[in-house]
Amino acid sequence: MSKTIVVTGASAGFGAATARRFAADGWRVVATARRRERLEALAEELGGPDRVHILGIDMRDRAAVTEALGSLPAPFDEPDVLVNNAGLGRGMEPAWESDLDDWEAMVDTNVKGLLYATRAVLPGMVARDRGHIVDLGSTAGRWPYPGGNVYGASKAFVAQFSRNLRADLLGTRVRVTNLEPGLCETEFSVHRFRGDAERAAELYQGKDPIVPEDVAEIIHWVVHLPPHVNINAMEIMPVTQAWGALPVTPLGGGHITIMIEYSVIHSFIV
Repeated sequence: MSKTIVVTGASAGFGAATARRFAADGWRVVATARRRERLEALAEELGGPDRVHILGIDMRDRAAVTEALGSLPAPFDEPDVLVNNAGLGRGMEPAWESDLDDWEAMVDTNVKGLLYATRAVLPGMVARDRGHIVDLGSTAGRWPYPGGNVYGASKAFVAQFSRNLRADLLGTRVRVTNLEPGLCETEFSVHRFRGDAERAAELYQGKDPIVPEDVAEIIHWVVHLPPHVNINAMEIMPVTQAWGALPVTPLGGGHITIMIEYSVIHSFIV
């Protein structure tokens, strides 16, 4: 029997790659994004409206998300998996110079949008006693870096919400997984640098980063594990990214280097 996956932010990056990976296995796909024209092209590529149901919505719009995901048409109306992928980063300024509009956009998308989608889909999963919520967090939610301020905080929210969701769902057969990618080459950095594609490309040169298909494959693996197995969280980095020495300058002057568990995402922005 064909299953159904809901993928938010499916117009590019991890979302589009995940939609393609599951469609290749015969899954039905519900794909959401703001750029409806991209969704239409994706739906045509993956088999048309019988296989892909598109929703041109902004995840920051609570009413639109609740209505769209809460009243899906048959045969898309009983999702087996929700991939909370929609998210964004804006700006790299220090906190005291950041734009409050950028902060709000990240909170509204990365936090509230994820909540709206989860709340719309989860009751049906609980009633059917099956399902899987896959949240896309980030290593930025675990390891700080200069300029990460609200973006990192929003991904830390994703991690803790996923844990608490698992606690709420104890006694059901609904699974929850938080995936935390590190350096990944997608459109993310282009948007973060306000359309500066050249600056974004410099981040990845010679670093052999993760690509969307890698993350889609991991999502596919997590979902297809035996139903009694739950991957709570997984941190994912390319081999070019790790932890290392953090230089510290004491207030009294001088310079020391200490070793702590700290991701090099202060150099490789994710």
